[in-house]
Amino acid sequence: MIAIKTVDLTQDFKTFADKVIAGERVLVSRPRNENLVVITEKEYNELEKEVARLRHNVEYLSKLERSRQQLAEGKTVTVTMEQLEEMARS
Repeated sequence: MIAIKTVDLTQDFKTFADKVIAGERVLVSRPRNENLVVITEKEYNELEKEVARLRHNVEYLSKLERSRQQLAEGKTVTVTMEQLEEMARS
């Protein structure tokens, strides 16, 4: 990763943009540690997909944990296969 100052990016944007396209990540150092990292759109989209997948997994695990708690507390309903088939027809 290349670390640069904001002034460097503004003075030579094309050079750093080319480096990012070539696979380099660029850290833009800003005052008060409000730094930026420049990546390609493709990398950004891949990160967004991964975040969405992780959120989905967290939601699934949360539902699974609720189900486990309900089972431990005896909050279950037992039905026969015939009853399930009847529910599906309704």
